[in-house]
Amino acid sequence: MNTKQIRLSVLDQSPVRKGVTAEQAVKETIELAKYTDRLGYTRFWISEHHNTGSLAGSTPEVLLAYLGSQTHNIRIGSGGVMMPNHSTLKVAENFRMLEALFPGRVDLGMGRAPGTDRLTASVLNPSNQFGPQDFVNQLYDLTNYFHDRGEPGTPQSKIRAIPQVQTVPHMWLLSSSGESGLFAAHFGMGLSFAHFINPIGGPQAVAAYRERFKSSEDQAEPAASVAIFVFCSEDEEKIRRHQAVMDFRFNQFEQGKGIVPIAYDDVKDVTYTINEQERIMHNRKRVIAGTPVQLKEKLTKLAEEYDVEEIIAVTITEDFGDRLESYRLLAEQFGLEKAISD
Repeated sequence: MNTKQIRLSVLDQSPVRKGVTAEQAVKETIELAKYTDRLGYTRFWISEHHNTGSLAGSTPEVLLAYLGSQTHNIRIGSGGVMMPNHSTLKVAENFRMLEALFPGRVDLGMGRAPGTDRLTASVLNPSNQFGPQDFVNQLYDLTNYFHDRGEPGTPQSKIRAIPQVQTVPHMWLLSSSGESGLFAAHFGMGLSFAHFINPIGGPQAVAAYRERFKSSEDQAEPAASVAIFVFCSEDEEKIRRHQAVMDFRFNQFEQGKGIVPIAYDDVKDVTYTINEQERIMHNRKRVIAGTPVQLKEKLTKLAEEYDVEEIIAVTITEDFGDRLESYRLLAEQFGLEKAISD
């Protein structure tokens, strides 16, 4: 592990809290982006989810255009665009437009999962075959679009992604299994491992990525990060309540019951079977919650295990003020330089 200071970034899913509208959830994402920009976070990523009422973030390419206009220093990006749902050309044009608006500040994080159920995915893109080779082809075509080229004799040789700008977004692949890490290494892209989805095998996936990385015209050296659910508070009772809510969310999702907005009072009296308790203990590895000092120690250890210098924090809380405070306490612990005064 290098001794450089750990960079902190944000992945936000526009969570719809209990009693709050989707419109308010989007406004909270905007406020959080402006706040973490002031705190000195490195990047602000937003996700793509469909057909779930508890997460309002469905169109990162649209929201990013507004977030860029409301922030100054923080990088903005997708975490990610779920490529099987989209035309590769349209993704290229969306992110070239973002580069035209905010040159040098844009990240294109991509995933090969649909970010939804199979039925919804088939409606989003009726031609989706859910094949791994399709994803590889998209990455190949995307790189060509960003560099205004195509293989002779193919449609891509006659098509240009508009607007034709001089800069290229920093491309990242998101992975929760490790396979996309191999694609990232092959194409010379960044890798962000989703520990908040799968807490097993991440360090090995990042190591394999670094070992196999091939320099590309857009990225000379490997770049890796780890994303994890984080909650930081000086209040031990809030930490306990947060963990109880997260336990319930994971349990509901794994049983196919979906995720609906809930509060601690909804789950405080829930009892779990032995099997459910075992899954809860497993899923707690996806979350790091604690006091500021505890978080500093645990997140530093996580970065060392992954051999990365950047941690992407995903924070969902019952109260929006607690979400802001969690990011503030983290910034304080890791000595981030504030871009402007509060």
